[in-house]
Amino acid sequence: MTVLYEDNHIIIVNKAPGEIVQSDKTGDKPLSEAVKEYLKVKYNKPGNVFCGVTHRLDRPTSGIVVFAKTSKALTRLNEMFKKNEIKKTYWAVVKNLPEKIEATLTHYLIKNERTNKSRAYDVEKPNTKRSVLHYKVIARSQNYNLLEVDLETGRHHQIRCQLSKIGSPIRGDVKYGAERSNPDGSISLHSRKISFIHPVSKLKIEVTAPTPDDQLWKVLSDAALAEQG
Repeated sequence: MTVLYEDNHIIIVNKAPGEIVQSDKTGDKPLSEAVKEYLKVKYNKPGNVFCGVTHRLDRPTSGIVVFAKTSKALTRLNEMFKKNEIKKTYWAVVKNLPEKIEATLTHYLIKNERTNKSRAYDVEKPNTKRSVLHYKVIARSQNYNLLEVDLETGRHHQIRCQLSKIGSPIRGDVKYGAERSNPDGSISLHSRKISFIHPVSKLKIEVTAPTPDDQLWKVLSDAALAEQG
């Protein structure tokens, strides 16, 4: 766990692929517990430490996760996420180059609870939710392409599902059509940047998370940063 930002009310960490954000049926130690332990040791706190989960990232995904250190911050952040007042930018590695270098995707998604998988439709159907994202290709290597994705809505597996729908599944995401899994079980989707108005101080917070320690990520992120100047 790497801490990217911390103040009296919030703590932002860089989640490694494979970590879970909060407890689930696997019984594996969640990131929320690791944050609690970090805070307990750092501030020499007796008893229980407050750590509120404000949002989640899929287990195979890496990148930014925001936790609340106070109940006031938790309540306000939950409301901000609900109202889409927090801007999240993702990086996704895909093998198949999308037809357009830059585009807005609008689909209608429905989640299958049994398979824990979403399906995207081009037209609205019963029980589907309108899902919108914006992407652009920001770097290319010999075999892969790096997309920057901005979410307008926050649906279950939205980026994974929508990119698969246009024929560009995320590298390693076998569930959504990738040819093979990544050796470490991750998918090449990274929560790269987050920006929002602090729920208490009202200052603008903008945090960027380094990509995973992987050669392909390094090649593509270096190319993207060089392109951006």
